[in-house]
Amino acid sequence: MTIAQNLSRRGFLAGTAATSGGLTFGFHIPFAVAQTANQPEINAWVVVKPDDTVVIRIARIDMGQGSLTGLAQLVAEELDADWSKVTTEYPTPGQNVARKRIWGDFQTAGSRGIRGSEDYVRKGGAAARLMLMQAAADEWKVPVAEVKTSKGVITHAASNRSTTYGKMALAAAKIEAPKDIKLKDPKDWTIAGKPLKRLDTAPKLNGAQVYSIDFTMPGMLNAAIKETPVPGGKVKSIDAAKAEKMPGVKKVLTVDGNAVVVIADTWYRAKTALEAVEIVWDEGANANASSASIAAMLKEGLDAKEAFVGNKSGDVAAAIAGAAKKIEAVYAYPHQSHMTMEPMNATAQWTADKCMVWTGTQNAEAALATAVPASGLTIDKCDVIRLNPGGAFGRRSSSHDFVRQAVLVAKEMPGTPIKLIWSREQDTTHGTYHPTTQCKLTGALDDKGNVVGLHMRISGQSILAGLRPEALVEGRDPGTFQGLNAQGPEGQFGYDIPNVLVDHAMRNSPFRPGFWRGVNNNQNAIYLECFMDEMAHAAGQDPLEFRRKMMAKFPKHLAVLNTVAEKSGWGTPTAPGVYRGISQHMGYGSYVAAVAEVSVSDKGEVKIHRIVAATDCGHVVNPQQVAAQIEGSFAYGLSALLYGEMTAKNGRMEQENFDTYEVMKMAEMPPVESYPVPSGGFWGGVGEPTIFVAAPAVLNAIFAATGKRVRSIPLKNTDLRKA
Repeated sequence: MTIAQNLSRRGFLAGTAATSGGLTFGFHIPFAVAQTANQPEINAWVVVKPDDTVVIRIARIDMGQGSLTGLAQLVAEELDADWSKVTTEYPTPGQNVARKRIWGDFQTAGSRGIRGSEDYVRKGGAAARLMLMQAAADEWKVPVAEVKTSKGVITHAASNRSTTYGKMALAAAKIEAPKDIKLKDPKDWTIAGKPLKRLDTAPKLNGAQVYSIDFTMPGMLNAAIKETPVPGGKVKSIDAAKAEKMPGVKKVLTVDGNAVVVIADTWYRAKTALEAVEIVWDEGANANASSASIAAMLKEGLDAKEAFVGNKSGDVAAAIAGAAKKIEAVYAYPHQSHMTMEPMNATAQWTADKCMVWTGTQNAEAALATAVPASGLTIDKCDVIRLNPGGAFGRRSSSHDFVRQAVLVAKEMPGTPIKLIWSREQDTTHGTYHPTTQCKLTGALDDKGNVVGLHMRISGQSILAGLRPEALVEGRDPGTFQGLNAQGPEGQFGYDIPNVLVDHAMRNSPFRPGFWRGVNNNQNAIYLECFMDEMAHAAGQDPLEFRRKMMAKFPKHLAVLNTVAEKSGWGTPTAPGVYRGISQHMGYGSYVAAVAEVSVSDKGEVKIHRIVAATDCGHVVNPQQVAAQIEGSFAYGLSALLYGEMTAKNGRMEQENFDTYEVMKMAEMPPVESYPVPSGGFWGGVGEPTIFVAAPAVLNAIFAATGKRVRSIPLKNTDLRKA
């Protein structure tokens, strides 16, 4: 099949929404069938084999969050399938393009794996069920209204006849898909909404699951890469004479002018030879960049006259000027690395008429969009096979630089599959980092301790400016204001304050920003929720009651806040030396809150004893997976709070591996009590939202324990010892 080409990478990425913003469908998702003799496809989502095995196609990737199982549950629910006979497969982005994007959006980011596709995948399952029913009714010559389905079996009670989906699949595939599809009421679910075992547990336990870094092919070679240590730098010269003579080495080359690659028969040999290459770098304009210079730049933005407005109501300046009491504080948030367990890697095979890539990715369409221009071929001659990623957290969505490099390397040896693996050092020092920002907050209280004004000035990086500047809105990055907006599914402010101004002075670091689990909500929740505690303390009020007074107009925010207050025993005595902190936030369509119980020793050692969390994500597809995601997000968020920081010196990142970028130990992880409180009527995310409230709840508890306000993280940099 030949597809007319008028495709730039930028245009393709924009079309497939390669950021965490996701895709808004402006078209009807068709249920067209491409039937083959050995692939009894009823529609794009459902294949039923003669032995009654149901294959459900999943467009979103599973990175451990459970979307594979959750999406399969939704399709199987509407299909009335026998869950014991359900399996899954991933279509490729090339197939999606060839079939006019029949599967829609392939992106798994922004907690959209389920909420961004639940409607049309459920309709896919329901359409397949109706077509199977119609096929049986036609064969039996009875009204379809008299036909029933249950667990993969079709019955007609009046004539005491039954058949299976496998026997009706080919006939059903020939029937026109229904246009009007009524979905089940969630209260009638028997598969969705239940804590079913995950479909990917067994292969993970028995070692059968193949991750991207495990992938092998006959005749495959391996490649190691070393990029310029300074962003924007170039390769000035190399001396590869020694490396080229080393065992197993096939080739030494430069890629994109800023990296050196060695191809060898094993990756260890490639990496060893790469260390022997003498490289002279042109470090470029950023050679003197440092954490200190970046912090100074951000500090300047706190009082700059020009700023993009994200949320504005009333007259903040007048409210602050006339306040009975004014409170001011400056907070800061550092660069942080994703530190996925599996470093970036991709396998590519290139010939003059075909380019294939095998990799773990959060967005296979974006990976394909990266591979196409690198290959120099047309899109119909390229495809990406999605493999399981060993962790992602936004890194495998933010950029597919490793895919581009793999294709360019493979072009050097046509027909030979080559696996490019980034070393841990390459991965840590050349990632896309959590954006660094500072925030100056000014609050105004009246004589009764009510908040009458709040100004939040954010100074710092824009992710879109670094990754997709064409997506900026008149120079403004809407994502910077996540969780601080007046309204919207990606994060509401949640407090009724008459005079509000939230603005952003864009100040971009030379180090690439990226979408990092929770994205801008992470720092914004700290800024807002810790400052709420500061204002409550200044007003002499309980932090919970202080918040409640401003939340009457935000019942979903208030409901999760009240849940954690009740479940944690807020206001009741704790164990000696243990103190509580509370926070709430909204993002990715969900409402979340947390209470942390913390103690701080005389030596300044912080111990988190318990986290109590509540999440309203509208609907719960698998309660067990929701609980696991909540616990996992706290592990990631608390690790970032305790240790997460990338620092720069002489234009390069200083942390290179887990010895210098510490993560939280299992012994430090507190028990997490998670309370899903789905109110229905909407679909929110789960994988990211609860990470927002981890840090502010702990920081507020630390203040309760010590009287010290921690306004910058990680905690490892703060001395909490008693005087």
